[in-house]
Amino acid sequence: MFENEVNRDNLSKMIRAFYAMILEDQIVNTYFIMALGNDLESQAWEEHYKILEDFWLMLMTGEKVYTRDAFEPHLDLAQMYEETFKQWLKLFHIVVHQYYTRKLAQKFDKRAEVLSRKFMQWLDIEYVS
Repeated sequence: MFENEVNRDNLSKMIRAFYAMILEDQIVNTYFIMALGNDLESQAWEEHYKILEDFWLMLMTGEKVYTRDAFEPHLDLAQMYEETFKQWLKLFHIVVHQYYTRKLAQKFDKRAEVLSRKFMQWLDIEYVS
């Protein structure tokens, strides 16, 4: 059954499924393993999930629960490439379309695409469609 609203419970499930998929992917997993390790149940990952739940709740519902700078934590990561962002978007698309109605999944997709482009601009990575 697809969710027709975004709330912390279904967002938490979606985020956990997404990162399980991320750690299986050879293009993007290295960045996350280097930053958080490969144990998705560790304290580091639990903290990351909470941050992402707050972030996506804010983006999708307007709920003011995220107060951090989304870009700053990514500055210390190893060199990222356009391929990295495109693969992240592809996996994100797959997962949100497994959890949410088409309309909500498309809203997630649009927000993720904008974020990806902004991150690539901040990291000075050229985007080629």
